[in-house]
Amino acid sequence: MEALALCQVFADARAIAAISCAAEMDGRAMDYQGILDEVMAAVWPLIGQGRVANYIPALAAVDPNRFGMALATVDGDLFGVGDWRVPFSIQSISKVFTLALTLARDGDDVWRRVGKEPSGNPFNSLVQLEYEQGIPRNPFINAGALVITDRLLQLTGDARGVLRDFLRAESGNPALDFDPVVAVSEAEHGHRNAALAHFMASYGNIENPVAEVLEHYFWQCSLAASCADLARACGFLARHGQRADGERLLTRSQAKQVNAIMLTCGTYDAAGEFAYRVGLPGKSGVGGGIIAVIPNRCGLCVWSPGLDARGNSVAGVEALDRFTTLTGLSVF
Repeated sequence: MEALALCQVFADARAIAAISCAAEMDGRAMDYQGILDEVMAAVWPLIGQGRVANYIPALAAVDPNRFGMALATVDGDLFGVGDWRVPFSIQSISKVFTLALTLARDGDDVWRRVGKEPSGNPFNSLVQLEYEQGIPRNPFINAGALVITDRLLQLTGDARGVLRDFLRAESGNPALDFDPVVAVSEAEHGHRNAALAHFMASYGNIENPVAEVLEHYFWQCSLAASCADLARACGFLARHGQRADGERLLTRSQAKQVNAIMLTCGTYDAAGEFAYRVGLPGKSGVGGGIIAVIPNRCGLCVWSPGLDARGNSVAGVEALDRFTTLTGLSVF
């Protein structure tokens, strides 16, 4: 009996300790500003490491020593550190929003023209398209994003304008706009994207004139937004498809689908490592930004222009890794 009683005492002590630890972590997780400060201090030695996206001349001039991070809760609170209010070129982050806008209008029909699987190849690769007869692996590689832009253009008549208006509304920033210098630079050096679009058109997987699709795609990528803007803008995915004004953009199931594809395909061919380190749905862009979603809690955005060999922000990935490690907040 004494042994059983002693075991019960130990069990009770462990339970109390676990409850206390969970309560402490939950309280600490709510101190978002303190956590962001701690994250920035931890990643400071990495800021400036990597290389800016020099294949787009307008991005090559960006200061690699910039760093910002913002968090927007589902209830509307906003926190940030560093250059979190400085606009930057969102590039491929735009693909999340164009997918959501197309999915909201087209439903499951969109998946007839683009897949849901990781590619395992660079984001601008032509290789798989030939094997898979013009159907891109997922909507976050360039080929897939071109198909989504093409469909959104067909549905709305103005794919780039619809995207800009959506981001303005969700971010609460009516000044959010395109950067024409970046758009022109993208167009002048967009030969690989043009090749992708023409190749898919040869299979009947582009409905609009290729030149028009490319124009809208380049302008979408040229949108300039801050970490604060994007943390707020991706909040509809943390709210299971509900926009900031309470209107529903996506069903819960559709929001789940977008988050799942972000997790498996959102960071180019490093999605497995990102899921391993960060444990959140995320989408990166070669402008150095990364958005991430914590369902029911918040949207996150981090920006640091220095990229690793796969096109993801060196300091940005580390910052999100630190954040989920400190808070215990991930989807796993």
